Amino acid sequence: MKLKNFVEELQWRGMVHDVMPETEAHLMETMRSAYIGFDPTADSLHIGNLVPIMLLSFYQRCGHKPYALVGGATGMIGDPSGKSAERNLLDENALRHNQECVKKQLSQFLDFSSGAENQAVLLNNYDWMKEFSFLDFIRNVGKHITVNYMMAKDSVKSRLSGEGADGLSFTEFTYQLIQGYDFLHLYRNMGCTLQMGGSDQWGNITTGTELIRRVDGGKGYALTCPLITKSDGSKFGKSEGGNIWLDANRTSPYKFYQYWLNTSDEDAERYIKIFTFLDKQTIEGLVAQHKEAPHMRLLQKRLAQEVTTTVHSADEFEKAVKASEILFGNSTSDDLKTLDEKTFLDVFDGVPQAEISKEEIKNGIAIVGALAEKTGFLKSNGEARRALKENSISVNKEKISEDFQLSEKDLINEKFILLQRGKKNYFVIKAV
Repeated sequence: MKLKNFVEELQWRGMVHDVMPETEAHLMETMRSAYIGFDPTADSLHIGNLVPIMLLSFYQRCGHKPYALVGGATGMIGDPSGKSAERNLLDENALRHNQECVKKQLSQFLDFSSGAENQAVLLNNYDWMKEFSFLDFIRNVGKHITVNYMMAKDSVKSRLSGEGADGLSFTEFTYQLIQGYDFLHLYRNMGCTLQMGGSDQWGNITTGTELIRRVDGGKGYALTCPLITKSDGSKFGKSEGGNIWLDANRTSPYKFYQYWLNTSDEDAERYIKIFTFLDKQTIEGLVAQHKEAPHMRLLQKRLAQEVTTTVHSADEFEKAVKASEILFGNSTSDDLKTLDEKTFLDVFDGVPQAEISKEEIKNGIAIVGALAEKTGFLKSNGEARRALKENSISVNKEKISEDFQLSEKDLINEKFILLQRGKKNYFVIKAV
């Protein structure tokens, strides 16, 4: 495979924060191996992990060999970078389970199986750290890095200066040594000459390059990309409900799609370069079109399409679009019935609900009672009758009249009925 200029590719995408001198020339000489570490303390990655994932994916697409390193050993310790407190420690079984989940998600972006020379590899640093005794580690690794050097790192200084009530444990203090040793191990055994990560990892990465120089007399390289923020100053990757996860069971494809669709114009212009594989010419064309008609939100729509399709699938993207149209478009009862329970609840998040027994629904409920006394959606039977005469009431997106009765056949997923008055007033009946 012909090499492409990886550093140049990242630069136009706005993905370079720090890069060690000579890295670009090093990568243009021949196929090189590089790695990025991933935290395995959850069974899913979230969109905060997408930047390092994209770094590895662009790296592979430029003809190089990516290594994804699951930090099983470091996950048992906790990284002080950007944290104000020590994290929970996991046991080996939980870490192995999480590793398999992470690999499945990375496979959406990286080729692990084609047999190509630059096929991606997943590793776990627990595999080489678990046999390392404490005495061996401090004798063979610790003696090469001074405490003065370690104390100079910003991640250590910020914790020692009072950020976080509990200070910095010795366990966390040793983190940079273990991450540094990972780089040395991969340099020796896998020919990895480059480590990449977020800009908060620069200190840990350069500890690795220093170890390679001091222990093996070799040369390691480092590249970091900026930490992604939103233009309004809020944290990228978070919503009111917390993290936006890559696992569909944690964050539905609909909610995932909505997150990208709702980005601001300014953010969409940055994100489409970072989080999609579209080329420069295509992106510049989209940006120009968007500026001519910003109300069409072309950038946001294309961004949401590309990322949702890559992380989930084209089918899930189509379903997410359909689910979005249920609130704002001319959808039908059949469209509603295609929604799974999680997506239904996500679409109608915040809509008032009332519970009615499934038995009562099976026996049939007059619509006037269902609108008023049974649910409180409308204030009185009189108001319900007026609304029905005005033809403004729908059940599951279909207009109904005063003689209508709710029955078991109206249940979506055997659990929900959607009432609607006019275009925007929704109410959910939940069968219990």
